[in-house]
Amino acid sequence: MHLVHGEPSFHLATPELDLDVTARGGHLAPVVFHLPGRDVSPYALAPWEPAEFPEIPPLLSVLRGDFLCIPFGGQVDGPPHGESANGEWSLLAKDGNSLHLTMDAGGHFEKILSIRAGQHAVFCEHRISGLGGDFNYGNHPILDLSGLSENVGRVTVSPFRWASVFPGAFSNPAAGETQALAEGARFTDLRAVPLAAGGTTDLTKYPARAGNDDLVMMVSEAATPEQPFAWSAAVLDGYVWFSLKNPADFPATMFWLSNGGRTAPPWNGRHVGRIGIEEVCSYFANGVDVSRQDLLAAEEIPTTRHFKRDEVVSLKTIQAVAAVGPDFGAVSKILPAGDDCLTLTGDSGASIMVPIDWRFLL
Repeated sequence: MHLVHGEPSFHLATPELDLDVTARGGHLAPVVFHLPGRDVSPYALAPWEPAEFPEIPPLLSVLRGDFLCIPFGGQVDGPPHGESANGEWSLLAKDGNSLHLTMDAGGHFEKILSIRAGQHAVFCEHRISGLGGDFNYGNHPILDLSGLSENVGRVTVSPFRWASVFPGAFSNPAAGETQALAEGARFTDLRAVPLAAGGTTDLTKYPARAGNDDLVMMVSEAATPEQPFAWSAAVLDGYVWFSLKNPADFPATMFWLSNGGRTAPPWNGRHVGRIGIEEVCSYFANGVDVSRQDLLAAEEIPTTRHFKRDEVVSLKTIQAVAAVGPDFGAVSKILPAGDDCLTLTGDSGASIMVPIDWRFLL
């Protein structure tokens, strides 16, 4: 282990990437992907170090990259995003291509991060056992787009059948927090999402709406033989980060658009240009008690999953990067091109082939 951004972390180095995972909370970041001719590091690190705020939950003092949240969101009982995002993970096994971490906290959790030779991707599996009852959960990647000019980043998701801005106040005006989007507004196009002040805004362009923090949720279309996974993508400076999931495991994607809307410590208005692209089974970020109310049942959208103590649930995602040209635009399609390759198409019509063992998700 070594110290990374003030936090003891496990390390894995391969020709394709270098990654670090904190022992506290199991937060994955940084990840330096070694693309041909350049290194890229898309995951966010909080603009503070853990020692600056020892009194707050580890989730917030350690905050970085991607982590498992179970239960997801703010909790009535227990830390925000659950013990899995706050507690201590232990090393179970490590080899040249993988890290295997474990934690016991009301259930047994395993985090397995692995790579494939020649593929610039993190294959992430969480195995959950010994847990009984209905729980919401999610993976919580946070990307740092703060180095880009306004509206330069392009953020898209695969087709969705339902979408809404967070219902109610996501940001707290009493704490000096501000948001830009209309509370609870439904939308069908990320390029036309209602604003609180009237009119619409384009969520595919980021950073944007400075001085605000907002949350939206999109429910993915079901998988088909032609589209056997759902995806999310962000085009940054000459490369694309993308995430693949099985929508039966993670029915929805949430965007946490964090661009300086929180002014209380530890945020202090400096968490800017960050975006959480979170794959979840949850009712927004309201916590397990609200998710258990099944408020989207009429839309046939699950907000919890039933876990049995004697079963092992495996939740998998793939998070990867690839180089793209300056005119690629936003990702419009990600489709299989054989069993171990993908075609990514931009809205410019340009496309690239990316070697990815996408069948890992199945």
